Amino acid sequence: MKLTSIFVYQVDLPLHEGSYQWSGGKSVEVFDTTVVALETDAGLTGHGEVCPLGPAYLPASSAGARAGLRELGPHLLGCDPTLLGPFNRRMDAALKGHPHVKSALDMAAWDLLGQATGRSICDLLGGRHGEAVTLYRAISQDTPEAMAASVATHRDAGYRRFQLKVGGDPDTDIERIRAAAGVIQPGDKLVADANTGWLPHEARRVVRAVSDVDVYIEQPCLSYEECLSVRRATSHPFVLDECIDGLAPLLRGHADGAMDVVNLKISKLGGLTRARLARDLCVELGLAMTLEDSWGGDLVTAAIAHLAHSTPEPSRFSATDFNSYVTLSIADNAPCRQEGRLAAPSSPGLGLQPRAEALGEPAFVIA
Repeated sequence: MKLTSIFVYQVDLPLHEGSYQWSGGKSVEVFDTTVVALETDAGLTGHGEVCPLGPAYLPASSAGARAGLRELGPHLLGCDPTLLGPFNRRMDAALKGHPHVKSALDMAAWDLLGQATGRSICDLLGGRHGEAVTLYRAISQDTPEAMAASVATHRDAGYRRFQLKVGGDPDTDIERIRAAAGVIQPGDKLVADANTGWLPHEARRVVRAVSDVDVYIEQPCLSYEECLSVRRATSHPFVLDECIDGLAPLLRGHADGAMDVVNLKISKLGGLTRARLARDLCVELGLAMTLEDSWGGDLVTAAIAHLAHSTPEPSRFSATDFNSYVTLSIADNAPCRQEGRLAAPSSPGLGLQPRAEALGEPAFVIA
């Protein structure tokens, strides 16, 4: 099989709730996602998607992803994308860094491999564990009362994991955590996710003030060292996210006892190939995981479902269903939540069919 052309699409994904807000006053109303289609001489087409959460969150942007695809794409023509190792090494040789650029291409390569072998990506990643995956719901930053009400609303919809967006004024964040904790029920899990928004002294104030609350503390500060200092000052279970972007910080974090849970974002790691490697390492190290991405629509949600559903249940803390947050569906047969849980498609590859009318005309074609 040889790659003959790459189609790149830009799609806007508006939010059901109007906007999404997190630490530092960051906010977005429409997600700018990029979809790639890899056409081959075997008559198969694989699809992938990448959707950075704005350029002020991680060192990634939607416009940058498309610029990187324009730069990288010509180097991949003629290769066999189903040979995942050589395909990824070829990407690395042609473009240093920029894992989010490579993520959509790697996802599409897995889609092609699944179609060529007649197996779902979930099967190829190790096989299905359990009937479905437990999802978390991100609670956009707002007043304590509004965030508690949002937790209650989403709990009624079946969610049992809640990722509360904090990382603002510490006094207000303490109120946010306490208000949300007041509406959850036994068996629920509450995560206070600061998205790097606190300074260490602020984070220590918050964890001390909520020492009696059953809550996970996620990525309180910008650097690994700052987060580790907070981890050592609290007995709360601890989650690392933004500072874990590869195997080296993952191994360091485990050696230092820096976290109980780690968030693995597919595009931050560079695609499903490297996400699987990190996932399998976490299983061996006994680290629980949230399997997710920075954002996305139906294709990213399907990829998350395949990665999460193929993860052994004791290691699986939660996952997410980004396509439920947005108003536009870009693929048929995409996985959809049922009572706060999500199952990976069983059809070959990603298991869905992108909708041409939703994708529109390609932004550019590499052939």
